[in-house]
Amino acid sequence: MNEYNEYVSEVFSATGDIVIKSMMGGYLVYFNGKLIGDICGNELFLKRTPTSDRLLADLELRYPYEGSKTLMHVFDKFEDADLITELLEGMYAELPERKPRDS
Repeated sequence: MNEYNEYVSEVFSATGDIVIKSMMGGYLVYFNGKLIGDICGNELFLKRTPTSDRLLADLELRYPYEGSKTLMHVFDKFEDADLITELLEGMYAELPERKPRDS
């Protein structure tokens, strides 16, 4: 894992369990077992939910990678612990449960 991923993990883990998994040249970011976003090119992209749209309204919306069909928030407010807590807890409540894999 690179320094940026470690930094994201360190900052966000104050709120809950963060897991970052390598996937197709980028990384998937999970919070307490739910997919909340992607890391592509040392930028954190967070999924759009009612909470993230409200709290991150002033941040840029971009596609995380070429061919993506999902606009996401480009997150850079790592110094705002209160915002991160409110954001992650709200997103967690709004995102669907992770689907179990068929074995």
